[in-house]
Amino acid sequence: MTAKTTWLVLGASSAIARAFARVAAEDGADVILAGRDRDDLEKTAADIAIRSLHRVAVLDFDAMDADMHAEFLARARAEAGDTTLNLFLAFGIMPSQEQIDSDPGLALDVIAANYAGAVNLLQLAAPMLEAQRAGSVVALGSVAGDRGRLKNYVYGSAKAGLAAYLQGLRARLFRSGVTVTTVKPGFVDTAMTFGMPGLFLVASPDVVARACLRAAKRGREEVYVPFFWWGIMTIIRNIPERIFKRLNI
Repeated sequence: MTAKTTWLVLGASSAIARAFARVAAEDGADVILAGRDRDDLEKTAADIAIRSLHRVAVLDFDAMDADMHAEFLARARAEAGDTTLNLFLAFGIMPSQEQIDSDPGLALDVIAANYAGAVNLLQLAAPMLEAQRAGSVVALGSVAGDRGRLKNYVYGSAKAGLAAYLQGLRARLFRSGVTVTTVKPGFVDTAMTFGMPGLFLVASPDVVARACLRAAKRGREEVYVPFFWWGIMTIIRNIPERIFKRLNI
């Protein structure tokens, strides 16, 4: 008999996270939605509960408030009860590079939201995951982390750092039977990317969410979504620096 699971969805007001929570519940899991917008989370929870008939809870969470992460995880563990707790990390911010260049303080916010907050949370969660000796962590990285580009190098650097951290965490948790999956989406049709120029091959949040759940169930280490971004980023990573620095990308 398959053990009952609960997915803790962090940053659950984002389009990808909402879609992931729905598909996880469809797959038979209980869901805990966590984020800053309580009203939005309550609406999503009600919708998922009606559709799936699975238990859906809501918790307040702020990735940038590191002092509350330990207490938050304790509440999440208690809410999950005797089920296997899995983590889906989808929080983050992505101001444009132009905005960051005009307001350099935004760079620290990007690092805090996309990297430092995730690291702090996962360092605190690691002993809990090791103790249950099962489960999955899925974290949304980005193809932007594969190469520092002129148009989003601060955001890309935060995602690159997260990818490196997840590699080490993967090695640690592997010894306890816990999988860690880094998902690197390309362009996704979300509020974060709405109106951005030059977008192409845009995926829907539902496509990304289903790919995330499938990768977690298979124990994949790293996946690009959609898959063809692996080829695109392989080319971009291998452009010589003397040429790449001249490109307006």
